[in-house]
Amino acid sequence: MSQKPVASRSVLGVHSLDHFGMVVPDIGEARRFFEAFGFDVRSNGGGIDLRTFGRDHTWVTVRPAPTKSLQFVAFGAYREDMEGLYDRVAALAVPDLARDQNAIRFKDPDGLQLEVIVADKSSPDAKSAPAASHTPTPPGTAAAPLRSKAPLVQPRRLAHILLFVNDIAHTIDFYCKTLGLRLSDKSGDVAFLHGPHGSDHHMIAFVQRKGPGLHHSSWDVGSVQEVGLGAMQMADAGYGNDGWGLGRHVLGSNYFHYVRDPWNSYAEYSFDIDYVPAGVDWPAGDHHPDDGFYLWGPKPPKDFDVNYELR
Repeated sequence: MSQKPVASRSVLGVHSLDHFGMVVPDIGEARRFFEAFGFDVRSNGGGIDLRTFGRDHTWVTVRPAPTKSLQFVAFGAYREDMEGLYDRVAALAVPDLARDQNAIRFKDPDGLQLEVIVADKSSPDAKSAPAASHTPTPPGTAAAPLRSKAPLVQPRRLAHILLFVNDIAHTIDFYCKTLGLRLSDKSGDVAFLHGPHGSDHHMIAFVQRKGPGLHHSSWDVGSVQEVGLGAMQMADAGYGNDGWGLGRHVLGSNYFHYVRDPWNSYAEYSFDIDYVPAGVDWPAGDHHPDDGFYLWGPKPPKDFDVNYELR
């Protein structure tokens, strides 16, 4: 189990977005989509678990149910912080609070099940390094491979998730008070939160619509080239007609391409997101929507902000 760094001893809060769980009506279709996206898909009973290749960590559990729905979100914490985190939640009289030796369970303001578990830190300790393919090619050398020789894109880790919520101000307050997360930036009805022990610009984000629900999960890759190759990889697999990208976000700064899944949420290829080191006081801003969404790229789908879990 990873130890809490000396520089973070006085800071109380979760260190990672560890994993989340969802249910879908067709596990076979889920397997096809997520294998095409580049995951190491493992069977688990009647469902599947999603891992990234070369890493012994389950990022997502997918189980069968009549309709698609986000079931829970689990955050990782240092063992020595569990008592303090429990006391924080208990002080707010949060409903359905329960605990055991390695986990705290409770619900957020929209009734979403949250878990805080003792776990190794899965969020990065530094800004993610680009892949070797991102480096400039010297003169006299072809930079692009033949398309038939292009490698398959395989995400390196879960970067963040974005959730639909009913009340953005209340949600920010709740997640900061209970989990020790910190506001990175806000823009209209969207907010981005980071972890206090070093994390990407956001490990979780929220958009105010009727919630709860999963808007998208975001997956770190090693270059803009991989973002583009991932988009083509999914298009070739039949999942490329109504996503969004290639583009670059403003808040977080990452390059992106969103692929619509069979249940009208999205999986995002993401590269080069901003990083907030432990001990850094990020200057959170409240930005005009024109300055808070994307710097460049095509217009998003008209239903990009619709929560289909409610239909």
